[in-house]
Formats: sequence, structure tokens, C-alpha cells
Amino acid sequence: MSTEETSRFVRLRVELVVEVDDREAVTRAALARIANDPDMPGDERTHAESAVTEDTAEALAYLVDPFDLVGEVPGVELAQASWSSEHIEYDPDSPDWDLDEDDVEEGEEEEAAG
Repeated sequence: MSTEETSRFVRLRVELVVEVDDREAVTRAALARIANDPDMPGDERTHAESAVTEDTAEALAYLVDPFDLVGEVPGVELAQASWSSEHIEYDPDSPDWDLDEDDVEEGEEEEAAG
């Protein structure tokens, strides 16, 4: 594909696993962000406050904003973003958590093995 035919859009995939040491601090920060959001309607605010109070993963999702990741990158404008959070069982020594596994495309594994 020539430079002119290459899409200007790039999908950037990021997967993070974080350890929450202070659930109350995360919840307080999420509640503060919700309280300071002037564009959030009242009924949505009530639902959000309830969600972040009941679930630390929800609170963290309110605090992590994909725009913050690329907002200051020159020449880049965020076109679309989605993200989620969930509680997981994590074992850093498990092969299931090999961060390099997604770097190999399907078919490349077969070529490397064969």
C-alpha cells in the first residue's frame, strides 16, 4: 500500500492490569470527578455515583480516560474510544498473562512452528 492509500486511522490497543491498594481513595476520586462534571445530567450523576460506590472497577473506569492518553500527542485527534474495567484474578507468573502473545499474528505462529 502506498502512503496515499494508507488509512489515517490507527487502532491503538492498550491492556492494563492495575493493583488497587486503596479502594476508598479510588472511590473518592471517582466521586469527585463525577461531582465536577458540569455536563453530566442529574439522573446519570446519581447512577454513576451509585456505580462507583458499589464497584471499585467502575470507579477506576470513571478515572481513566483514553483522551488523556493521546490528548497531548501532536498531530493526533481521538476519533473514537471505548474501554471497560473488571475485577480479575491475576497471577504474574502464569503463562496466561504473557504480554507478548498478542504480538504474533495468526498464521505467523504456524510458520514459526513449521
